[in-house]
Order: sequence, then structure tokens, then C-alpha cells
Amino acid sequence: MSSHDQDAFHHRPEKTVAETARRAGSPLMSIRTVSSAALFAGEHEIGIDHRGSLYRLKITRQGKLILNK
Repeated sequence: MSSHDQDAFHHRPEKTVAETARRAGSPLMSIRTVSSAALFAGEHEIGIDHRGSLYRLKITRQGKLILNK
């Protein structure tokens, strides 16, 4: 269970991958996309095992993502 209060997090409306690509002027590439809501499942920090190293992906109080080794 997370120690952060859900109400302390303020999120801007999410942009779709298509909106981001269009605004950047790049063609939309076919990439696998996972929503942060699905990835975090109500938590504010998850661990990612990459080639035997543990990385921590966190949602900050400002609603941004931080990846630390």
C-alpha cells in the first residue's frame, strides 16, 4: 500500500500517443502503449527488473514520472 495520499496528486488530462506525435510533427509509429493507471494499479511506485538490475519508477507529487536505478 502506498504512503501517499491520492488527493495530493494533481494530473493534467493525458494526451494520446497520436496527439503527441501530431504535435511533434512526427509520423505515428506503431508502439506498444500501456497507461500509467494500468501500470501502477493504484500505487505510486513500482519496480522494474531489467537484465538483473532493479529500477524504481515513481509518480511524483507533481504527477511526473521518475526512473531511478
